[in-house]
Amino acid sequence: MRAVSWAKHSALALCGLATVTVAAALVPTPSPSAAAVTAPATTTAVADIPFAAADAAAVSVPSAADAWGGPRSDDAPTLSDRVVSYTIKASLDPDKHRLKGQQQLTWRNRSAQPVRSVYLHLYLNAFRNEGSTFFSEQRNLGFDFRSDVQMKDDEWGWIDMTRVEQAGAKVAQTFVQPDNGPSTDMTVVRLDLPQAVEPGASTTLDIDFDAQLPRVIARTGYYGSFHLVGQWFPKIGVLELPGERGATAPRWNVHEFHLHSEFYADFGSYDVSMDVPSDYRVGATGEQQGQTVTANGRSQYRFVQHDVHDFAWTADKRFAEPLVGDWTGPGSPPVKIRVLYPPEYQASAAPALKATQDSLTYFSNTLGPYPYRTVTVVIPPYNATEAGGMEYPTFFTADSFAKVPARGMNEFLLDFVTIHEFGHGYFYGILASNEFEEPMLDEGLNEYWDQRMLRELDRGYVFAPEWMRKLGIAPKLGDFGLERIGAQLNEPTDGTGANSWGRYSSSAYGAVYSRTATVMRDLEAQLGKAATEKAFKEYYATWKFRHPSIADLRESLAVSTGRRDLVERAFAEQVYATRKLADRIDDLSSNEVLPLAGVRMQNGKQVTVGQEALDKTISARREAWEKANPKAKPGSGPFPWRTTVTVRREGAAVPQTLRVTFADGSHQTVKWDDTAAWKRFVFEGNSRAVSAQLDPDKLHYLDASKLDDSRTLEGDGSAARRWSADFAALFQAVQAFVVSL
Repeated sequence: MRAVSWAKHSALALCGLATVTVAAALVPTPSPSAAAVTAPATTTAVADIPFAAADAAAVSVPSAADAWGGPRSDDAPTLSDRVVSYTIKASLDPDKHRLKGQQQLTWRNRSAQPVRSVYLHLYLNAFRNEGSTFFSEQRNLGFDFRSDVQMKDDEWGWIDMTRVEQAGAKVAQTFVQPDNGPSTDMTVVRLDLPQAVEPGASTTLDIDFDAQLPRVIARTGYYGSFHLVGQWFPKIGVLELPGERGATAPRWNVHEFHLHSEFYADFGSYDVSMDVPSDYRVGATGEQQGQTVTANGRSQYRFVQHDVHDFAWTADKRFAEPLVGDWTGPGSPPVKIRVLYPPEYQASAAPALKATQDSLTYFSNTLGPYPYRTVTVVIPPYNATEAGGMEYPTFFTADSFAKVPARGMNEFLLDFVTIHEFGHGYFYGILASNEFEEPMLDEGLNEYWDQRMLRELDRGYVFAPEWMRKLGIAPKLGDFGLERIGAQLNEPTDGTGANSWGRYSSSAYGAVYSRTATVMRDLEAQLGKAATEKAFKEYYATWKFRHPSIADLRESLAVSTGRRDLVERAFAEQVYATRKLADRIDDLSSNEVLPLAGVRMQNGKQVTVGQEALDKTISARREAWEKANPKAKPGSGPFPWRTTVTVRREGAAVPQTLRVTFADGSHQTVKWDDTAAWKRFVFEGNSRAVSAQLDPDKLHYLDASKLDDSRTLEGDGSAARRWSADFAALFQAVQAFVVSL
């Protein structure tokens, strides 16, 4: 998901016990107005199965080998262990931006105990009123979301289940707040079933629902005739079992919809039919089944997709004729790509298609084959920016530009957003990590892999407006340069493994993108590019369709590379905690070791050597040496040289290399691999030192500043050039107002 700015939050307290605070059992009447909603009363009920903790974050214990049914073999009958299936029929009123839906939800109880209550997400209720967790965090904690588009009185969104039945019997609804959010939050509902679901058995819930889409301010909604329909249907939470993502007993993982959180769900099958006006074009998750049926000014579409954990769609009467492309790759089925775009952004369609094809090739080659037959790309219309940069299985929204000059900033941004949102199809989609609790595994790892792809493409983007180009100023970003700008290198506040809602600030949440990418780039530099890519291929092969945790990623990297020392140190310092890395050259000196004045023994006698006589001796030796060595380089001579380098450390201790280069072209390299706050290294030889460089191979991308990694004793413009590079990176970040995607 694309993010421009983020805000302050402290972790919410304890939950997941035997008792939970809930809202009174009721089915609320549709109420688009904030003022029309009153806070429901609260009661106390005993939960059969507790919630995941309200402050759950990075998992430290690896999952069991058979978690989620064990690794998916290539000959398995289905890609995933399908836990849930949805059959949904929805009708859109595009003038009121209203949905009416009928849904059959069939869920299988994977646990070894009967389940009497299940929990569903009603995500659209985040936009119901200012009492939701989403808006409460924005109001009370100073959080902000992307561009902070404000809602007007008639732009609220909500969802009501008007009928819920199990085998014809009415099911009671009760709103709950698993994260101890405000009692007015209605994004999670508990259903007490008339019939318990026995171990290994399944149950079907018949649900009617009404939904009002909000003005698109965050991830979903409408603007004009454009509709991005996401988080729009009642969606069951995840029942995690012992050995899965750190669980020691069954637990419901069903967090409230926080301002900065995204999603987590079981894999299953979706069969979705949409009824829309006949002049609207539709795009959706999955493959369209049969031909569009049109009658009485309405059209019916049906899309089906198996082995995914979410479903989204779009409808707009202004979409132009879709741009269609194909892609094939080893191990993947033939893929049909559709790009939906409004006329004003036609220039974005072809570059988005090309970036999608390139992404299919890169991700398939470096992680694993793409398993689906479709990709739908949506270019949002003017004034619907908040619909851009959002991901769903086989379906994503990109960025929108009226002009896309080759190698320019707009081309870079369009490529970057397209690559990023496609990449979610792997890290969010196929690997299906928990974006609530461990956003590092999705947003962070995806950002890292996107930058690797851009590094491989090396398209030579120029990060300057036209007037700068005319002046001959055309800065380029170095490897992961943009990520370093947003990675909180000087004042990190949260480990990359922190959850999405319990972070210090909005920018701290935004840093999960750039800081994770920088942490992983740092680790890659030490493990080696080839070893890192091999480890990620094995991680993907082992955990696809299985919901891995951070501990599972850590184990995959450690085992595959054989460098558990490096991997565990990186995770301890930067994932489970946060440590600034700031090593520097504090001082460099290099001086001749000259004869010394004073009293000394000479031929058994005590002799006093005065400074005047000593100076004459030194001068004579210099003259003789220069006559004998007329072509000698500056920095050499008849006397040895003593070079002293002092290094300082602020923050995490990492294995460092110090390289000293001398005037005769030689160099000496030493290791600094202890926890000392400083170290002094002394070198003696026949040549004066020219420079000293920490981290000469640029292994430590987390270092707060690379400018203080070197010292020189001669005039050198490299520092100025490095300043220019950092300024160029910052300039691009400001110009593009992109902290992360």
